[in-house]
Amino acid sequence: MRTLILPVVIITGLIAQGSPPERPAAADRPRSAPTFNRQPLRAEALVPLPLGAVRPTGWLRRQLQIQAAGLTGHLDEFWPDVGKNSGWLGGTGESWERGPYFVDGLVPLAYLLGDERLIAKARTWVEWTLTHQGGDGRIGPPKNTDWWPNMVMLKALTQYQEVTGDPRVIPLMQRYFAYHLANGRKRPLHEWASYRWADELVSVIWLYSRTGDASLLDLARLLHEQGTDWKRHFAEFPFKEKTTSEQLGVKPGSKLPDRAMLAHGVNNAMALKTNALWSFVSGDPTDRNAIHRALDVLDRYHGQPNGMFSADEHYAGPDPSQGVELCAVVEALFSLQHAIRVTGDAALADRVERIAFNALPATFSADMWSHQYDQQPNQVMCTLAKRAWSSNGPEANLFGLEPNFGCCTANLHQGWPKLVQSLWMLTPDRGLAAVTYAPSEVRAVVAGDVAVTITEDTEYPFRDTVRMKVSPAAPVSFPLLLRIPAWAANASAQVNGQAVQGTRAGGFLRIDRRWTAGDEVALTLPMTPRPSTWYRDSVALERGPLVFSLRLGEDWKKLRQGMKKPAPPPGVDWEVRPTTPWNYGLVVDPSTAAGVKVRELPIGDFPFSPMGAPVELTVTGRRVPEWTLVDGSAGPLPQSPAASSSPDESLTLIPYGSAKLRVTAFPRIDASTGGK
Repeated sequence: MRTLILPVVIITGLIAQGSPPERPAAADRPRSAPTFNRQPLRAEALVPLPLGAVRPTGWLRRQLQIQAAGLTGHLDEFWPDVGKNSGWLGGTGESWERGPYFVDGLVPLAYLLGDERLIAKARTWVEWTLTHQGGDGRIGPPKNTDWWPNMVMLKALTQYQEVTGDPRVIPLMQRYFAYHLANGRKRPLHEWASYRWADELVSVIWLYSRTGDASLLDLARLLHEQGTDWKRHFAEFPFKEKTTSEQLGVKPGSKLPDRAMLAHGVNNAMALKTNALWSFVSGDPTDRNAIHRALDVLDRYHGQPNGMFSADEHYAGPDPSQGVELCAVVEALFSLQHAIRVTGDAALADRVERIAFNALPATFSADMWSHQYDQQPNQVMCTLAKRAWSSNGPEANLFGLEPNFGCCTANLHQGWPKLVQSLWMLTPDRGLAAVTYAPSEVRAVVAGDVAVTITEDTEYPFRDTVRMKVSPAAPVSFPLLLRIPAWAANASAQVNGQAVQGTRAGGFLRIDRRWTAGDEVALTLPMTPRPSTWYRDSVALERGPLVFSLRLGEDWKKLRQGMKKPAPPPGVDWEVRPTTPWNYGLVVDPSTAAGVKVRELPIGDFPFSPMGAPVELTVTGRRVPEWTLVDGSAGPLPQSPAASSSPDESLTLIPYGSAKLRVTAFPRIDASTGGK
């Protein structure tokens, strides 16, 4: 049985490379200041900080180091789609979205770690784009005529400009957007670009606030005119059940029809930010708040315990044996991070944490050398087998290099680095807001133009305490906003040991005071285990932002045959089979989860691994013999409360992100039906 999915060669390589210095050189700090929306754009509720203003520490920095030592740091060395022959490097190879996807995560990872090897790789891609712009303003490989991949590369360029101050980026973007505006009517958005138009709007707004060029607002309106009306889609939501290829008109080798594109999981994850961002231009509050309707219908008809909605590849209903694509996970995070910027809504930050601390790490091996295309909340076997996906293939839940489609192989890299960037934001009155929690350090200039550093010392989400040390260059008054999650009903805060009044679950605690060097803030967010109800009245157990899953024995075996495209070395494709029973229900109070015991363990190098989990829950359960495998997945959930005469057993649950095989939504056992 393999418990920690780390081939010896990978561990050895990681140690031999060593870790980047804990504190990167000052030269690696951001070269640009935060930029507030320029009128007539509507003001942000919270203002993003430039790349590099927030640095990861503790377990989060370690997670980025694992990523750098895994696929992200080496993918271009052996995967042809982002190799030296990429069209985005002047070659004759892949010239569509995969190069830009890779760079969109590589740039922030490299600079957040101050890793010179990765910085050199990132600069190679950026330099080619900066030095090969066409005379008419176009960018990218000459054979690419699609607007979509350019949208992704522009996002990478904005990050690069923020952290380096490279003076070539803004003029290149000005020329490109002028080119798009001049050609946009004769070459309108089509296929993927028409559904993902908000990804260009991100960069248009970014540039307008730096230049004030009114033609950029004309381009924004053109994108809106030609792009999908996502507000209408969610207002009149037509997909209230699991979809099938036949219903959607999906045919192998053919382009996806409009109905399939509207039901496509990644398109929907990207769409979550669309109307919020458009509200900067429109000023319409119904645009600003449309994300709440979107999340409501996705949760109602396709919601899963990990914070995501099912879509394997298309909407798949609420059954926890359905999957969700890794691309959808990282894109939902990016969308929500922008929606928080627009609305300042603490509930959206709660959602970010739920996805980032559960769904994101769950879909990687602990060493981040392999990933899944589809993850399942109830995932009891990862094998090359036909499953009840809405439209994906039999390899979709394998851990590997390129299972099902390679888009996630190219796009997985942005998840962790962009989470770091969104931990802290500025307030409109030049204070700081702790939006999501993780060990980090933020450097910013606050009211009065005083530089301040805040060091956030925490083991959150595994522990309930967040400590912050505030270090301004000189005494200065500014507001510090602390998000109080909706689940933290008994939260408390102190400044220098003195209690702060006004904590309210589901909002921000605002602390207005004059700060001096050495001031300390302590925030306690009590993490009492709690139940939540899901498909067929099943129950999941949660603690803080973490969802918990049954820890199963995992047998990892290299898959050498049967794949459509075997992984080139050092990539490996894995099947994972359970070595312990999985078909349990829980004997638990559905309203309080009374009796669930918590055990906290040290946070090691690989917290998102089955045996490295830093916290465990112990709960009573019983086998449900009639709950069996169907087509390689956990079969239909028994309706709760379920009868079981099996004996009581003590079950260990670990964080969802640590469990690569798992049961998360359990039948709730009717305690009156027997068991001892």
